Amino acid sequence: MSEHSSRSKRKRRDSFGMFDGYDSCSEDTSSSSSSEESEEEVAPLPSNLPIIKNNGQVYTYPDGKSGMATCEMCGMVGVRDAFYSKTKRFCSVSCSRSYSSNSKKASILARLQVTGKPPTKKAKVLQKQPLVAKLAAYAQYQATLQNQAKTKAAAVSMEGFSWGNYINSNSFIAAPVTCFKHAPMGTCWGDISENVRVEVPNTDCSLPTKVFWIAGIVKLAGYNALLRYEGFENDSGLDFWCNICSSDIHPVGWCAASGKPLVPPRTIQHKYTNWKAFLVKRLTGAKTLPPDFSQKVSESMQYPFKPCMRVEVVDKRHLCRTRVAVVESVIGGRLRLVYEESEDRTDDFWCHMHSPLIHHIGWSRSIGHRFKRSDITKKQDGHFDTPPHLFAKVKEVDQSGEWFKEGMKLEAIDPLNLSTICVATIRKVLADGFLMIGIDGSEAADGSDWFCYHATSPSIFPVGFCEINMIELTPPRGYTKLPFKWFDYLRETGSIAAPVKLFNKDVPNHGFRVGMKLEAVDLMEPRLICVATVTRIIHRLLRIHFDGWEEEYDQWVDCESPDLYPVGWCQLTGYQLQPPASQSSRESQSGSSKQKKKAKSQQYKGHKKMTTLQLKEELIDGEDYNFLQGASDQESNGSANFYIKQEP
Repeated sequence: MSEHSSRSKRKRRDSFGMFDGYDSCSEDTSSSSSSEESEEEVAPLPSNLPIIKNNGQVYTYPDGKSGMATCEMCGMVGVRDAFYSKTKRFCSVSCSRSYSSNSKKASILARLQVTGKPPTKKAKVLQKQPLVAKLAAYAQYQATLQNQAKTKAAAVSMEGFSWGNYINSNSFIAAPVTCFKHAPMGTCWGDISENVRVEVPNTDCSLPTKVFWIAGIVKLAGYNALLRYEGFENDSGLDFWCNICSSDIHPVGWCAASGKPLVPPRTIQHKYTNWKAFLVKRLTGAKTLPPDFSQKVSESMQYPFKPCMRVEVVDKRHLCRTRVAVVESVIGGRLRLVYEESEDRTDDFWCHMHSPLIHHIGWSRSIGHRFKRSDITKKQDGHFDTPPHLFAKVKEVDQSGEWFKEGMKLEAIDPLNLSTICVATIRKVLADGFLMIGIDGSEAADGSDWFCYHATSPSIFPVGFCEINMIELTPPRGYTKLPFKWFDYLRETGSIAAPVKLFNKDVPNHGFRVGMKLEAVDLMEPRLICVATVTRIIHRLLRIHFDGWEEEYDQWVDCESPDLYPVGWCQLTGYQLQPPASQSSRESQSGSSKQKKKAKSQQYKGHKKMTTLQLKEELIDGEDYNFLQGASDQESNGSANFYIKQEP
């Protein structure tokens, strides 16, 4: 009887997990706190503080009254009575139907998370109501594991550099996460945009325990978002930047599912007497993160490559061959590879797991590529060959018909000076569509500086590509007949140009724009990731500039390169980000990677800047080709018509 009386005195809660009125903060919050916090001793909250408590039931309505509801499919927040179906779980018929196809899988997942056992048929039916709460708990569990992993990978200080301040003070725009398919959440970022609401820790309070409040996204920059607490209207005084993928960012409704208190910031606490009504009004029709957002983040940061795996990777001292290396560590999909013969484990090479520079053991032999045999006669204990299916797949090509031949000329990005596109020659045709290419005028006599590109590589181009797209072409070193003319050069060398139709003409709708900020690998020192800017776009080719450095250090990179990352990637993964170089740091830096790059680039300094002149139609084997005008920097997502053979 006493228990029934106690229950009748409880305040009624609405669908948001909020009490009907402002409860005294001196009430015991242990009943609504998570199991983790119940083990800790928490000091009582002040009795005069407006607080919105939670009962952990986001989508149930014990009092039978109207309240707020969140669509379990799209995240739309609105008045419960306006939602679809008797259960009020979805905002529309389409969301209900979309969700139903995944409900069975989700129910099984929730059941496994609670008991570790497969659910019975009866159990599946009974679990439909509290499903979202269970998924939220599972997502939080995954986020906790992710946060612990990030803590272990301590990030190095960047001398006070802040992406948020850098973006705000210069009105920069960052490339969207959706531009980077290889990065975490790159393929499942969804429609996260400005005005999306989230639940975040409330730092504008002096309480002895962690409390939360709702904030809206004011601006997005990669993974980073500028947030503003609800109730501040146009006041940006307490705006703050944070990484959307961090474990402290949650969808609206998470506090209710986790038993966390929502407390308005101290600065605006006096503005409203009924904060619950305020939130109902502000959140009606608003969007939030998907309920399983944290789970998706965690899953997207699981990488198949593990330490002790053996791979074949390019020999950084002799580009013409590969060597065996062992995965030392994996950070955000980037691999630190240590060459197998390195006794002190300092001879290493950094690349992404999807890099075209790494292959499975036996790849070199299978295609006829040079390979440096290891002095190590047997595998070291614990080392094992990486399964071939983990490596990036290249497009299959048909070499039976007209194909590339030794001696054919083309234009190619120089892997030793990535700011240049040079006159090049095919030196050897390998199996499976791979080609060995040399830069005219600077090749070693033994071919040790040849490099391997696949026939579909976005780093090789037909003769005339630079001229059409107004890119500076670097002529052969020592070539004196300037300005360089392809027609004269082919006649003098007795060479032919590689047929245009053999080159990759696919241009994805990548989404990059000139001026966008990102984090990019310095491929001349691939252990470094730097603050960078897109300065030119030629179809799928991007010109990447490292902020604070001279243009001679720029790099031509493909739009789908795994060496480009969204703003905030380093913070998310725990990798060190190199901030923009200041004038003083550029002048004081000595004996470093930048000087090595400069020494290499000096080889090309003697050449005057030039572009190739008009290419005659009879240039390519007498066939008629129509080289259309190249796209401007704004026309970044063209239809690949920058070199098209005219069909009869």
